[in-house]
Amino acid sequence: MSVEVNTDTRLFPALLNLLNNRSYHVARFISTSYNDRLIELLHRKKFDLVLLEGLYLSPYLETIRTFSEAKIAMRAHNVEHEIWEGIASREKHFFRKKYLQWLAKQLRSYEISRLNKYDCLIPISDKDAEKIKSFGCEIPVFTSPASYDETVLIPDKQKTEYPSLFFIGALDWMPNAEGLKWFLRQVFPAVQLSFPEIKFYIAGRKMQEAKDILSAVHALKNVFVLGEIDDAYSFMNSKAVMVVPLFSGSGMRVKIIEGMALGKTIVTTSLGAEGIPCKDGQNILIADSAPAFAEKIKKCLGDKLFFSVIGDNALNFAKNRYRSVEVGSQLLEFFKQIVRT
Repeated sequence: MSVEVNTDTRLFPALLNLLNNRSYHVARFISTSYNDRLIELLHRKKFDLVLLEGLYLSPYLETIRTFSEAKIAMRAHNVEHEIWEGIASREKHFFRKKYLQWLAKQLRSYEISRLNKYDCLIPISDKDAEKIKSFGCEIPVFTSPASYDETVLIPDKQKTEYPSLFFIGALDWMPNAEGLKWFLRQVFPAVQLSFPEIKFYIAGRKMQEAKDILSAVHALKNVFVLGEIDDAYSFMNSKAVMVVPLFSGSGMRVKIIEGMALGKTIVTTSLGAEGIPCKDGQNILIADSAPAFAEKIKKCLGDKLFFSVIGDNALNFAKNRYRSVEVGSQLLEFFKQIVRT
């Protein structure tokens, strides 16, 4: 069962929700058609547990309570309001900053108000679990990290174009757009000074809507914007150094886990690596300033042995911690306990 919902940002609904003091982040995902189909499904089938994949499905909690006796679990991919607080803090334009601060405040109020309405919460990292509890969460909380299916994510280093750089991520998620713009303007030019022929590949949806990024790309050579691609894992296998420049967010980055599972050498920020107990210089490379980020990349491009060791260690790290069989079985046991209570 699927229902197509237009979640694009639109001016009039945004202003209306601002005036009504409702979170537009959440309101964009409310659909009468989806709600009707959900009611139909709950009438037809009996469920022991319903898993809400993220805060933006929370508005349907009351529908589930009304038409089902199922337990309700919330999968918290992030502490959502913290992402927008971070974005607002770095905004330079006065009025845009005030608007983002107000959006973050609305989202925080909504997110915290919903905490004890579920039957359990499933954060993606221990750090997020502690934050959630500090907001007054009194229901059971179980950390279940992002995982990967090793029958799907299969490393193939024979296909890797070395040296090369790549980024993959949706540009309609503001932290991705913010980080990529920073990388293009402050990091990649410094890398090109040492490696003039290096190629940088950018993949992901909503590229054509990211005007600032396209403008930055036009000023650079050897940057290839591929847009949305059919096979993300084949793309990742085909390139060498994965860059994940992030300055907003919480939880953990699924793309980093997937990159590690493919044996990628990854350069990211401290926040990008948050929630993942990896080690800088061992199975990942972490830098928070533009000069340090550029130096980590140049080390990978100029020393293939170093590049290979980091990638091999990343693969072993992912295998030991994030295979879906182990992660899923632990979560299933927790759900069984919730259903029995």
